[in-house]
Amino acid sequence: MTFFRASHSDATLCCGAAHMRRRLRRGSGDSDMLGLRLFGLILGGLTAIAAIATPCAATPCSNLQTLALEHTTITLATDITSGVFTVPGSNPAQDITGLPAFCRVAATIAPTVDSAIKIEVWLPASTWSGRFLGLGSGGFGGYYDYGGLAFRLKAGYAVAYTGLGTGTSGCTVHYCGSDGNKGNALAIALGDRATPSLGLYGHPERITDFGHRAVHLMTLRAKEIVQAYYQQSATRAYFFGCSTGGHSGLMEAQRYPEDYDGILVGAPAYNRTHLYATTPLGWRNTHATPGRQMQAGQMSLINKAVLAQCAGRDGGVATDQFLNNPRRCRFDPKVLQCTGGDVPPACLTEEQVTTMQNYYAGTVDPVTGERIVPGFAPGSETEDLSAKGIMLKQQLPEPLFDGPLYWVYGPTFGQPGSAVNYTNFDIHRDLPAVEAMLAEPLNATSSDLTAFRERGGRLIMYQGWADELVMPQNTIDYFNSLVKFDSPSFATRRGDEAQVGADVAEDRFGGDHVRAGLQRTLSYARLYMVPGMYHCGGGPGPNAFVFLPALQDWVENGTPPGSVVATKYVNDTAPDVQMTRPLCVFPKIARYNGRGSTDDAASFSCVEGGHRHDHGPHDEQ
Repeated sequence: MTFFRASHSDATLCCGAAHMRRRLRRGSGDSDMLGLRLFGLILGGLTAIAAIATPCAATPCSNLQTLALEHTTITLATDITSGVFTVPGSNPAQDITGLPAFCRVAATIAPTVDSAIKIEVWLPASTWSGRFLGLGSGGFGGYYDYGGLAFRLKAGYAVAYTGLGTGTSGCTVHYCGSDGNKGNALAIALGDRATPSLGLYGHPERITDFGHRAVHLMTLRAKEIVQAYYQQSATRAYFFGCSTGGHSGLMEAQRYPEDYDGILVGAPAYNRTHLYATTPLGWRNTHATPGRQMQAGQMSLINKAVLAQCAGRDGGVATDQFLNNPRRCRFDPKVLQCTGGDVPPACLTEEQVTTMQNYYAGTVDPVTGERIVPGFAPGSETEDLSAKGIMLKQQLPEPLFDGPLYWVYGPTFGQPGSAVNYTNFDIHRDLPAVEAMLAEPLNATSSDLTAFRERGGRLIMYQGWADELVMPQNTIDYFNSLVKFDSPSFATRRGDEAQVGADVAEDRFGGDHVRAGLQRTLSYARLYMVPGMYHCGGGPGPNAFVFLPALQDWVENGTPPGSVVATKYVNDTAPDVQMTRPLCVFPKIARYNGRGSTDDAASFSCVEGGHRHDHGPHDEQ
């Protein structure tokens, strides 16, 4: 007689054996002896099976498979003890090695019938620090950052990640709605599908998931999984993300202030409607005529001219290959306009000068004069396509990251000749429709972080000065909005509000009310500007740094962070160090002391510096 099959799960075997013990122990009289003999035969069979099977007891991890969570289906809960994780779907197989033993949990959260928010939670088996970390996604999500999960797992965090619920709509990092790649090799490499797609058009609940709900629900469910696995809550909760992840971090601080104790965000694309609405204008800047496009080598030409004029006059040193404080540089690309017998690419045509002037100027409403987005900073010019700047965008068949405009207008947005499309999009005429649909679910523009601050929340922001995707001034503008909100005159003396607003907009922190607002903001939020760094990393400047330990020290010990040392590695690869520089708490900047190695952060001090973008290089020296 066969009582159990070896193909049954280990948990079934153990539960079956325990059940048999309970049944046999209920017997009496002669049946007891028969039962004991029978149990002996069964136990011997189980012992033989155990010799060739994994341990039969259900683990704290596998038990999570049946954990009941609101609107959530746990699809996987498994122990990984080999130290190796093979990235699902990778071909050839991509292995992440050197991992501690951990429990991997995957789940799908469906707060609405049209939602499918996929999350992963990785839980260290024996190396847990007691902290929980939520990770932010990039671009339009739709993927898992397994490398990020692994890196933070090794640091002892119980860590969670979500693809923001956009994978159901076929979104990729760069595209969530497009007219198709049209055979363009760069668009294909960036993940643009061959045929038109509508992204989240007609799916308002998925737009809400992408905007803020996915990260919030990931956080709630992950904390519950942590509690169930460890039988205790995390002592502290932190969040880290850049770009879209930075936007998600600000959403958490603004809308869900109880989710996290500390939030670290990079290049936070917080005013999404304004940024998305200007993507067609940036594309048209180089597509208005064939002569408006930049030729190979010309961005390097411009960058060299910028450095020749401004490097060393902005707190850095003349040999820097980046600007230390680009707002101290007033550069006009017209100085490179072709004269005499000069021809491109050794100089710029009049049309190319216009392209670059628009690049630095940003976007304003042509009717009202309202600034929609600031321009990009001098010193950000590069030939590197990975920076996602002019040299990449001008080679694409339609604007990069214009997907959300398809969410508003549908398929006609990709069809030139239609009423509103990427070739005729007008900021004054069309931005209101974009804001009417997308501002509420997508914009993280609130400067009221009172609830976050009062419960002890701490926020660190950072931004690369050479970012060609999120304008550096954009992040400064958000920090300044916090200072304005925190200023006494804004909160209690409305009569001075206009002056306070003007002072903060120009980074004038000398007035009593503005200075008081700055000090209050610095008590819970700090901004670091990173010289020479592209979008979330890379670039010629010191682009390797660590903020999480400083954030933890601030949250757990009450120690506000000061300057942080950033490193530039040779070829951006550790361990060979090319240079180090201090990243200063804004509005301070790093300034060379005049002695010591210019490659050593110790030779620089954080000082009050010039702040207005339109200052000349000689101002406020």
